[in-house]
Amino acid sequence: MTSNALDDALEGTAAAARAALVREIAAGGAFDGDPALRTAFAEVPRHLFVPYYYVVAEPAGRGYERLWGEDPDPARRAAWLRGAYADTALATRVRDGRLLTSSSQPSLMARMLADLRLGEGHAVLEIGAGTGYNAALLAHRLGDERVTTVDLDPEITDSARGHLAAAGHRPAVVTGDGTRGWAERAPYDRIIATCTLDDVPRPWLAQCRRGARILTPFATGLLLLEVAGPDRAEGRFLPSPAFFVPLRGGTGDTVLRGEEPPGLGRLPCRALEDDSFRFLLELTGGRLDPREALRIWDRAARPARERYGVTVDGDSARAWLDDPNGPYAWRL
Repeated sequence: MTSNALDDALEGTAAAARAALVREIAAGGAFDGDPALRTAFAEVPRHLFVPYYYVVAEPAGRGYERLWGEDPDPARRAAWLRGAYADTALATRVRDGRLLTSSSQPSLMARMLADLRLGEGHAVLEIGAGTGYNAALLAHRLGDERVTTVDLDPEITDSARGHLAAAGHRPAVVTGDGTRGWAERAPYDRIIATCTLDDVPRPWLAQCRRGARILTPFATGLLLLEVAGPDRAEGRFLPSPAFFVPLRGGTGDTVLRGEEPPGLGRLPCRALEDDSFRFLLELTGGRLDPREALRIWDRAARPARERYGVTVDGDSARAWLDDPNGPYAWRL
């Protein structure tokens, strides 16, 4: 679907909604360090990347219903367009009632792109093509030739490629296992993932230049690593929580365990209901007894996400609290 498929009234609605979204994101400070990102969000039409998406059907909890840009009902078509520019994640693929892919919340995308500290001439690898919207923002900022996006699912890459072309962008869109990166277009200055991990794929480090940045969802946070060499990287989590669909790769299964560690029922509600404690449990991946986790959490004065980090060194990777060489560290 191209913008020509919208009638004049909807075109005006799209422009106004996009401008309002940009103002909302700007108010949060995401564009302060990189005004070119604001231009990208102002000029890349998100509705071209979500020709349809799913919302929770009413009454709530009764599955999903689809909103789409070719709906014969003008009111529903207008609702689709307004939703395309809402600052919220949009479910774009649902199978058997399970969310498979989504278009991320625009303000979160803006913060992630800002934290990459993009510069002219940077080559970027994106893991998880999604709708193609994030690749379009990167291509607008850096140029099509500097952007590569990879996804395991050929249906997703085909769809993303079509959306990008409709928006006037043609970065490299490749079908492959994101855990292996994409060596053909290396080296990269930045890698950004839009799916959750529980380890750092070593091929990413080998495909980066020294000093490159890798930003990836990890557990329920955002991990920002700096690459020190082909087999070493280290960094910390950003303050914001983040929830993404899991990465699929390697065996084709999701990397998240999705299991609660035993013994949670014996912990006090003050811990179980606290996001920072849940993050500690998620980060340690069940390798830490919940009562021991509670002891550490209390002793460290309920540490926020940014006090945790990850070190990758050869075949080993560990998460840590406060100090990479301190007493609290866990193998990933």
